[in-house]
Amino acid sequence: MAFFISSGAFIRRIVATIAALTLMVQPAMAQSILRDAETEAFFKEISEPLIRAAKLDPANVEIVLINDKSINAFVAGGQTVYLHSGLINTASTANEVQGVIAHELGHIEGGHVIRYSEGASAAGNISIISLVLAAAAIAAGAGEAGMAIMQAGQQAALGKFLAFSRVQESVADASGARYLSAAGITGKGSISFFKKLQNYEFRLGIAQTDSYDRTHPLSGERVTVLEDTYQADPAWNKPLNAKWEADFKRVKAKLAGFIAEPNATFRDYPESDKSIPAHYARAYAWHKAAYPQKALDEADALIAKSPDDPYFLELYGQILLESGRPAEALQSLRKAVEITGNQPLIAGVFGHALIATEDKANLEEAERVLRAAVVKDNRNPFAWYQLGVVYEAKGDLSRAALASAERYMMENAPQLALPNAAEAMAGLPEYSQDWIRAQDIKLVAEAEITKLRDKRR
Repeated sequence: MAFFISSGAFIRRIVATIAALTLMVQPAMAQSILRDAETEAFFKEISEPLIRAAKLDPANVEIVLINDKSINAFVAGGQTVYLHSGLINTASTANEVQGVIAHELGHIEGGHVIRYSEGASAAGNISIISLVLAAAAIAAGAGEAGMAIMQAGQQAALGKFLAFSRVQESVADASGARYLSAAGITGKGSISFFKKLQNYEFRLGIAQTDSYDRTHPLSGERVTVLEDTYQADPAWNKPLNAKWEADFKRVKAKLAGFIAEPNATFRDYPESDKSIPAHYARAYAWHKAAYPQKALDEADALIAKSPDDPYFLELYGQILLESGRPAEALQSLRKAVEITGNQPLIAGVFGHALIATEDKANLEEAERVLRAAVVKDNRNPFAWYQLGVVYEAKGDLSRAALASAERYMMENAPQLALPNAAEAMAGLPEYSQDWIRAQDIKLVAEAEITKLRDKRR
């Protein structure tokens, strides 16, 4: 009996290994999403021609930035491409990022996340067959032979799954090349980024001769396959888009200023550098280091170069707001909101500033701005929180509870959303639009809580 228990554990390790590989496509809960109006606008602009080339609707595809220093990108179901901040930091051009996005779109078009279960199923079948054969051998008294069969079955199962994964990666590479070609965008960035990955593989001591035990083909193999394809494409020698490349330098610099330690930012973007990206990076670094006037000086330098740039105005207002000067922040933030046509993330900051003035005369404008923000952006729990503050300040506790319910559902906290939705329903006119919305949230929250309970059993 003990022998069969240990054999069962051995088989479970096979299944667990396959399951772990399948779950590699899931975003880690510990990772946090980074949201920035300018960065999201940049991702949308550089990805739209590739999305259209993949025969997808740009309105349904999102590019999401995750705060993770590793060099990675992935899809996890649906039509969302996740990029790690480490990838942006490593990339030298917007064209390199486009190469990565094109590859990930290949996974979306091919339905590869859904089809991962096919690879796991095939590998699992091998494991089951090996278990049956091993059990027969053990029953016949050949214990060592039975264990050998199980070990061979484990290796075969894992090998089959890894081979399945490598095929999907190769298909996504080919699809990405097709999208770049159809969009008239050079594949030089794709090749140069793979070569960077190849250099990292060398530095990490990863063998360059065999990809048998890997989920992805080796970067050197991918370069060899893709280089001929890209060089034969008419877009190979097409110049890079100057605007995209300039915008990428801005986005990369502000990300560095936001994430990196200030000393590292000042090293990479010294005071002698008077470029827009350098001012951007230092503004965030000084603000992070709690030197608001130095941060404002850098933001002033940006506005002096481009007085109507909404992202410079947003930065200036944000520094003032977070330095305890919300009333002074209103002018630049209001202008940024007007220029961008109520961009929801900027509008959320503006709404926050209006509330932070503690002037009741600003509550009506704050409500109007924040309601527009949450209508346009369904991934903005901060705006819902601020809207709840407005409702509470105005004595509308039912809608304050509804705003909290919306916020908690976005934060994946159904146990907190449920009582707020119930409170909202109790105080809102029955069957009104807001009452129906509160009822919807209540039903969804109850279903999510039930799922969580079932998982714990």
